[in-house]
Amino acid sequence: MSGSIPFYQKHHRHYDRGYRSRETQSAISQYQQSSSTYSSHSSKSSKGIRAATYTALGEGGLSPQRAKPTYLAMDKENQIIGYVVPIFRGSHEFQSGLSDTEEARAKESAGYLARRDLFASGVESERIEHKSHRTVMRESAERISLSKRIHENEEYHKRLNEDSLMHTPEFVIKPRSHTVWEKQCVRLHCTISGWPEPRVVWYKNNVSIDPMAKPGKYKVESSYSVHSLEIDKCDFDDTAQYRVSAMNSKGETSAFASVVVKRFKGEVDESLPSPRLQSRHFGFKVPCLEYGVKFETHIVEKFGVSFGREGETLSFGCSVIIYPALQRFQPEIEWYRDDKLLVPSKWVQMHWSGDRATLTLSHLNKEDEGLYTLRVITKSGFETHSAYVFVRDADAEVAGAPGAPLDVQSLDANKDYVIVTWKQPAVDGGSPILGYFVDRCEVGTTHWSQCNDTPVKFARFPVTGLVEGRSYVFRVRAVNKAGMSHPSRVSEPVAAMDPADRTRKGPSAPWTGQIIVTEEEPVEGVVPGRPRDLSVIEATKNYVVLSWKPPGDKGHEGVMYYVEKCVSGTDSWQRVNTEIPVKSPRFALFDLAEGKSYRFRVRCCNSAGVGEPSEPTEATTVGDKLDIPSAPGRVVPTRNTDTSVVVSWEASRGAKELVGYYIESSIAGSNSWEPCNNKPVKCTRFICHGLTTDESYVFRVRAINAAGISEFSQESEAIKVKAAIASPTPPYGITVLECVRDSMVLAWKQPTFIGGADITGYFVDYREVIGGVPGKWHEANIKAVSDRAYRVSELKENMLYQFQVRAANMAGVGIPSLPSETFKCEEWTIAVPGPPHDLQVQEVRKDSLVLLWKAPVYQGRDPVNGYYIDIKEADADFEMWRGVNEKATDKTFMKIKDLKEGESYVFRVRAQNKAGVGKASDPTEPVDAVTKPGTAEIVVNVDDDGVISLNFECSNLTADSKFVWSKNYMEMTEPERMTLETKGSKSKAIFKTPSEEDLGIYSCFVTHTDGASASYTLSEETLKDLLKISHEHKFPIIPLKTELAVELLEKGRVRFWLQAEKISANGKVEYVFNDNVIHQGEKYKMNFDKNTGVIEMFMESLGKEDEGTFTFQLQDGKATNQSSLVLIGDVFKQLQKESEFQKKEWIRKQGPHFVEYLGYEVTPECCVRLKCKVANMKKDSVALWYKDGREIKVNEKLDFSEGVLTLEITQISKKDAGIYEVVLKDDRGKDTSTLNLTDQGFKDLMNQVFSVIANSSTPLKIQSTEEGIRLYSFVSYYNDELHVTWHHKDAAIAFTERIKSGVVGEQLWLQISEPTEKDKGKYAIEFFDGKGGLRRTVELAGQAFDDAFAEFQRLKAAAIAERNRARVAGGLPDVVTIQEGKSLNLTCNISGDPVPEVTWLKNEREMVSNDHYILKFESGKFASFTITSVNTSDSGKYSILVKNKYGTESGDFTLNVIESMVDFGVMSYLADADGNVIVGPTTPVPTPSTRSVPTTPSPAAPTLTSTPANTNPQNKTRATPTLKNQTPRIERSSSPPAQIPINQSPGSPTPQNQTSDTLIPSTLNTSAPQPSTPTSGEKSASTSMDNEKITAMLKDSVDNLGLSTSETELVDAMHLTELEDTTSSEPDDSTPALETENLENVCETKDD
Repeated sequence: MSGSIPFYQKHHRHYDRGYRSRETQSAISQYQQSSSTYSSHSSKSSKGIRAATYTALGEGGLSPQRAKPTYLAMDKENQIIGYVVPIFRGSHEFQSGLSDTEEARAKESAGYLARRDLFASGVESERIEHKSHRTVMRESAERISLSKRIHENEEYHKRLNEDSLMHTPEFVIKPRSHTVWEKQCVRLHCTISGWPEPRVVWYKNNVSIDPMAKPGKYKVESSYSVHSLEIDKCDFDDTAQYRVSAMNSKGETSAFASVVVKRFKGEVDESLPSPRLQSRHFGFKVPCLEYGVKFETHIVEKFGVSFGREGETLSFGCSVIIYPALQRFQPEIEWYRDDKLLVPSKWVQMHWSGDRATLTLSHLNKEDEGLYTLRVITKSGFETHSAYVFVRDADAEVAGAPGAPLDVQSLDANKDYVIVTWKQPAVDGGSPILGYFVDRCEVGTTHWSQCNDTPVKFARFPVTGLVEGRSYVFRVRAVNKAGMSHPSRVSEPVAAMDPADRTRKGPSAPWTGQIIVTEEEPVEGVVPGRPRDLSVIEATKNYVVLSWKPPGDKGHEGVMYYVEKCVSGTDSWQRVNTEIPVKSPRFALFDLAEGKSYRFRVRCCNSAGVGEPSEPTEATTVGDKLDIPSAPGRVVPTRNTDTSVVVSWEASRGAKELVGYYIESSIAGSNSWEPCNNKPVKCTRFICHGLTTDESYVFRVRAINAAGISEFSQESEAIKVKAAIASPTPPYGITVLECVRDSMVLAWKQPTFIGGADITGYFVDYREVIGGVPGKWHEANIKAVSDRAYRVSELKENMLYQFQVRAANMAGVGIPSLPSETFKCEEWTIAVPGPPHDLQVQEVRKDSLVLLWKAPVYQGRDPVNGYYIDIKEADADFEMWRGVNEKATDKTFMKIKDLKEGESYVFRVRAQNKAGVGKASDPTEPVDAVTKPGTAEIVVNVDDDGVISLNFECSNLTADSKFVWSKNYMEMTEPERMTLETKGSKSKAIFKTPSEEDLGIYSCFVTHTDGASASYTLSEETLKDLLKISHEHKFPIIPLKTELAVELLEKGRVRFWLQAEKISANGKVEYVFNDNVIHQGEKYKMNFDKNTGVIEMFMESLGKEDEGTFTFQLQDGKATNQSSLVLIGDVFKQLQKESEFQKKEWIRKQGPHFVEYLGYEVTPECCVRLKCKVANMKKDSVALWYKDGREIKVNEKLDFSEGVLTLEITQISKKDAGIYEVVLKDDRGKDTSTLNLTDQGFKDLMNQVFSVIANSSTPLKIQSTEEGIRLYSFVSYYNDELHVTWHHKDAAIAFTERIKSGVVGEQLWLQISEPTEKDKGKYAIEFFDGKGGLRRTVELAGQAFDDAFAEFQRLKAAAIAERNRARVAGGLPDVVTIQEGKSLNLTCNISGDPVPEVTWLKNEREMVSNDHYILKFESGKFASFTITSVNTSDSGKYSILVKNKYGTESGDFTLNVIESMVDFGVMSYLADADGNVIVGPTTPVPTPSTRSVPTTPSPAAPTLTSTPANTNPQNKTRATPTLKNQTPRIERSSSPPAQIPINQSPGSPTPQNQTSDTLIPSTLNTSAPQPSTPTSGEKSASTSMDNEKITAMLKDSVDNLGLSTSETELVDAMHLTELEDTTSSEPDDSTPALETENLENVCETKDD
């Protein structure tokens, strides 16, 4: 299992498979195949340098010595895959041949003899001198070959037995220290043993040496077990401590050696710093003279107290400055947690960038809480910095669940047993913790299994049932009634193995993987003895843990154990582990009865049997032996910082195995407790961080051990969180302000830290300096001075002095400042003034601040008359000083503006007198131009009594803070004109009698803050405004939102009202009319809503007596106001009239009424819709429409659901003008609405209609016609009243015969006949709508005109050609069916100009006129075709072809000639099976023809029948083919029926289109006169005969005729065909039908 090999082992030769030779690999492979099981034996040499695997020589000769078996299992490639658990067997029979042990002994003996011969080669070397050179060479080659074979044999057996040789690296020879001169070489070497072969690394000052980084500088060699480091040409940088580290899978070891590089005498570099100080082991610093370098270490940008939450990642660190900064000297960085050195792990990462040390804690757990310390170690010593890290619990998955346990550890691990311990969490979720569950997980897997079924309260639990050789990790979960906590951080892995094996194998990590069971060689079994030292090491109410030692006489096998118990007082022993014996000398017993006493004993067992029991234990009562600790004693909190408190307490008395304490805090009075620490602390003092400044807290403590958590201690006294008071730090910046012969005036700056309390004064010391040697300090003042300037008197003139200053507060006197510069006491005689002093900065904002200073003590020859202020950026050079004011100011303060936000500035002040400008003051400390959060300004307030005050509030006050008010930056201690008041965080300065004397700048400064201050300038104009407001407050007026007003309500009620902005519950109102107070009564109703300030008075109506002035008078405390309303004259009359109208309106609305009166709208379809909106309608309400007094009947039933009545007028015209009226009425009353649509009203309506029409018009389009060019536009609707004007080139068009306009449907057009170039231009049509009108335009020019004109020319030519081309106007049928012997005459109309040429064709061949075919063309219009006596040869297709220069046209018909039929003396209507009607002769034939009517006529010969034609010469015979199964429809003609001649001779003249005998076409009726072809509408009208009527007529006709049976069947067949045809589709225009009139005529002829 290569994945389980640690990373550092994969580089070792032992684990590198590639080094083996092919011979060795082959030998190993053969050996592994030949022996299935191999147990290796070995004995160690005295030093462990080489592991011998040969047989040992005993006293009795050669005898095998039993070696200790191994517990490591290998795969075929010598990779460790797990542990071996041997099986103990009593006997074993081997196959023939040598046993494994004997085979190994034989091989080892051969190797020993070969090595002995090799070691004897030293003796033989003496004889080599006497041999020849050739012999020497041969023997040398043999020895080398033998040596190689021996080495390979050793390596071979080592790999077969390597587990017995494995041991941690050991130094046989350690490297020794060296002191060398510069430019010399030094060599460090050592000898290391160990197997697997160790990996060796060299370090310099704990930094690994890479020879490739500096080629030639370092040379690292390793030869067998000898390792060396060679340093070439040493220099001073090579002085260091060197470490060699050897590491293999069994462990790691190191050895140290120092190298000191010295210089020759006289070559010491004087520029080097002084030697470092040894401070690590001594209380004082001793120079390290051997190195000549002293390093100064400064830790800056230090990390502070940090807070994190479980699961988060936290990083913190410090910047480190080391002087001198030598690259070759890098410090050693160490991190500690609670004084324990941290090492990198998956939870802890460390980083050193060269100037910053960073520590990162990944996935925080409460185990990471503690005091973290950074230690920076150099050759000159070390520096440290510490801060606490707090880790809060993660949010619970279930509300109210406890926090996770912590510090899970595995103790007392054995082969199948381990004790898991943990610490209880500080947070229980609000309910007691019921217990804990322990989970385990085998290393290398992710499956967690629960070890206990019920929760245990004891924070220690024995886990049994482990598999020997496996590694495990553990975690713990807490549970309360709300739910389960998050699991704790997992423990470190622990292996289930014998502690003795773990000790032998060293501290390396345990192996994990598959358990391989092997067999040991057979030995004679020995029954083990009694276990020793049996005792109860732990007893709780849940379990008891036993411990014992293995027996002394346990034989060569491993032993296991049986545990037995019995109740005290009895001798009935019961075995506890009956099924499986335990392997560990530890055992946990569960399920014991709490409170009972038990005794226990143990037996050993092996393959030989079960041994005698051990001595029983003393009686042990089941129960918790460890008690929960008592509550800690008195808790005392003390101040620490602004956010922390030091809490100390008395230790818990009599507590055993105390784990630590938990501290909780609560804001005083809240009873809401929060943990201060989540990891127990063992000391009785703890600093609680993260508290709120100036908040009062109480604290309590409880102790914990494995048994549980104690009760809480008593709550401490409440303490306010604020910084502890300490003595101030030293003042600084001592300067001389004035000097005379015997005194000097000093000034200094306030300490940077005043200790949390006001400075009560300063003490000044001085001393003389004579010859550069300072003397003894003397006190200059016995009584503290409050100012930061002091005159030191009784000095000696021309003497040199140094000064120091100490600050004092209530905590005491601080340490003195550093001595000042040396000043000479001599009188100043310069003319210019001295420097100003005591510079202060207030009111710092992002773009301004105020600078204050004090006048110089030394005035010069003349008084000071002004000051100049200089400014520069803090990091700018000295030359960057620049002036703020060009003109000197006579004040000792100035507001400096126009600063750059975020920039840091310094300031100085120079004083001037008549002599000039003096020396500048010392600069201020750098000031950042930023507005700090929470900064407030002074607010001016005028209270209700008119008192003016200045108010300032500070949010970050401390207990010692004070408000200091100043006027013009001079402190007002007891102001005469103001009163100062301070309450809490607010302070105010109240003006007593404001006047011009109070003008100025008022400022307020708060001490013990970060500079909270503000100012307010009271100018003359501001004072006037404040006095005005003050007067209004002294004599207040109730403000009104609205003045007194009047409005009319429903029923004509009158409401007088006003609204005050604000009025109290004590407000009063008086109502006055004409100076008389009126009261609530029948006429007047009053209402006063004090919440809204609305005051109302109601009157039902207004009479003449109510004309006058109404007034509301208000009073609220001392505030008053009034408002009046004058109602007289026209104003009153108008209001009275309105009131009466509203009353009438109310009465009207009691019945059906109009909400919106009658009006109209025009729809997009140009319909006029009259509509009104009604309300209060009910079921029997009626709405009547009238026009000009006459009722309009409305067809639709009125629906009042939507409350809208409408009347639509479509296609409105002048006749629709009039007065429209709607009347609503029911039993409650009626209402009327009138709309006048006459005169102007009608005009307005029509204009709106015209507007809709105009807006619906389409854009003008251009169309070419055969007459010219047409412009047109479509509208949705056209009205005759619409006024439209056409324009050409913006001028109205005068219409002529050539240019016309008109309307066709909804198209408005302009026709330009025969257009010319003059007709080009812009055309427009303008619609008049009574307003601006609407105009549509089109441009008829350019390409548009050319295209239109060309199209006109084309259409014109096409029209002429179409009018004049030759054409057949009509008269020819499609199909004509005629009997043989008849005459046929057809005539058709011919048109065309010039007169067309006429040609007749038969079957596509031209015909000529003769006696049989008579062809005529008369008058250029009529073409006739006559066949005198038709015979069957005349059947065929006939065509007429007409042609002139404009075109050609033809007409076709088909002639079908049939044989003669018997004449019944009546016109017969026969129908065959296909429904074709055949017309026979009108006279019966005595002897019927032998040719009967075919029942199934050929479909290729369609039948044609003829009807008698009219005498009208224009009547033409038309015929169409009759389709199969289609019966001609009977069609009523619009002309009288034709009389059928019965006895007409053949020689009688026959009209055109009529045969010499009576013919009836079967598919076209030609009996009626047809001056023109009938339209489709006429045909459809003529074919609408009712089927029943036709049936009745046919039946009557048949009865009257008295036809025979066969004739009746024929008529029935014809009737049937007619009925079928009624269901077919409508025939086209060319399909004729029989007429009822012809049928009636036939019937009449029969009667005659």
